[in-house]
Amino acid sequence: MEVILREEIETLGRRGDVVKVAAGYARNFLLPRRMAVAATESNKKIVDQEKQAHLRRETKVIADAQDLAKLMGSVTLTIAQKAGENDQLFGSVTAGDIATALEKQGYTIERRKVHLDDPIKQLGEYKVAIRLHREVSVEIPVNVVKEEE
Repeated sequence: MEVILREEIETLGRRGDVVKVAAGYARNFLLPRRMAVAATESNKKIVDQEKQAHLRRETKVIADAQDLAKLMGSVTLTIAQKAGENDQLFGSVTAGDIATALEKQGYTIERRKVHLDDPIKQLGEYKVAIRLHREVSVEIPVNVVKEEE
């Protein structure tokens, strides 16, 4: 069965794509959740109009993300944590901690956009990627220092 996607689905395609899926998948999952519509001529025209509007919005969002990336290019975070011997932290610095530190500097970033492979468990300087948009990301330096008692 051919359907037109109304939103991006990672395993199928992007918004506005015409894809061929199993009839049961379309009937039981995609169509009831309004993630897709049947591929008729009238639906294709409607989805084309929606796609154009979405592209205009997407262009604006990308431009905003690029502006924010330029502003964040000069940001350096310093996070103080309790640490023991050998510069080992008693906890760890997570994406949430980094998002909170960014918020204190005036940048509202969701913690899901902060990409850490593993939580930081040692004192030192790290580069952390912030993914502002699917196409825009920026790396910021994060200094983890020992908290003074």
